[in-house]
Amino acid sequence: QVQLVESGGGLVQAGGSLRLSCEASASSASINAMGWYRQAPGKQRVLVAAISSGGSTEYADFVKGRFTISRDNAKNTVYLQMTSLKPEDTAVYYCHVHVDDLEYWGLGTQVTVSS
Repeated sequence: QVQLVESGGGLVQAGGSLRLSCEASASSASINAMGWYRQAPGKQRVLVAAISSGGSTEYADFVKGRFTISRDNAKNTVYLQMTSLKPEDTAVYYCHVHVDDLEYWGLGTQVTVSS
C-alpha cells in the first residue's frame, strides 16, 4: 500500500504564492506519473498539473503560466509551486500518483485564497 503525505496548503491573499508537496512511500523505480488535482465546493475534481517519470509536464489551461509542477525522484516527492493565486483557485488539492499499474490519492490539502 502506497501512502501519500501532502503538505503546504493554507490561507493566502490574492496574488500570493504557496508551494504544495507530496511525498510517496514507494520505491522511486515504481513511481510513474505524479500530479495534482483540485476540487472546489460543489464542483468535480479536475486535473491541475501532471509530470511523467521522464519530466514531461502538462497543465490545465486555468493555471498555465502561474503554477509549476516538479518532482524529486530521489525523495519520491512531487511539488506544485503556485503563484499569482486567485480566489477561484480556492479548493482542496489532491496528490495523485501512479505506481506500477495502480493509482493512489492523497487525503487532500486545503488552499484558500482571499480577495
